[in-house]
Amino acid sequence: MGRDEFFFLLLGLKWTVALSAVGFVCGGIAGLGIALARTSGIRWIERITAGYIAVFQGTPLLMQLFVVYYGLALIGIRLDAWAAVSVGLTLHASAYLGEIWRGSIEAVPRGQTEAAKALALSYVWRMKNVILPQALRISLPATIGFLVQLIKGTSLASIVGFTELTRAGNIVSNQIFQPLTVFAVVGALYFLMCCPLTIYGARLERRFAASAR
Repeated sequence: MGRDEFFFLLLGLKWTVALSAVGFVCGGIAGLGIALARTSGIRWIERITAGYIAVFQGTPLLMQLFVVYYGLALIGIRLDAWAAVSVGLTLHASAYLGEIWRGSIEAVPRGQTEAAKALALSYVWRMKNVILPQALRISLPATIGFLVQLIKGTSLASIVGFTELTRAGNIVSNQIFQPLTVFAVVGALYFLMCCPLTIYGARLERRFAASAR
């Protein structure tokens, strides 16, 4: 594999990182709203968001990307591959992050909420300054673990013809007929992205477990 082929893989890597960032950031913003809705105490809102989570956790990401790209086109909403994959990953991430953060909010000791209410703090102030900072700390290991899964999930973007790292590997492999070499490099690039995050998440989990003793 030559320099040009390697640079083409790096171009695919750039789009993998971009897709992961868009899906995680946008999904995180939507996921926070879902987590707050799931813990709002308003039953009909909790049921709607629970159903939303069930749909996206109960179906494969591959199918979700397929539906966003091809399904929306059937009703006249045509998205290019980048937009479709970004929307699909955002929806997918929002469901998972919403559930992760919902569990973290509920894991905050109940006394914290009761003390904030006793001080007559508003809901917004209570969540912003008391509950969410503690919930964020609790959720960090699981959130980082999901980010690793999201990075690997971007490889499914090839179903709609988007050229990220895995599809770039397929293209290069078909050109130079060296699949083992090409996908060894592709695998190494994924490893370099995911392994540090995995180690960091495991380290945070051990640190939090030690501080809870």
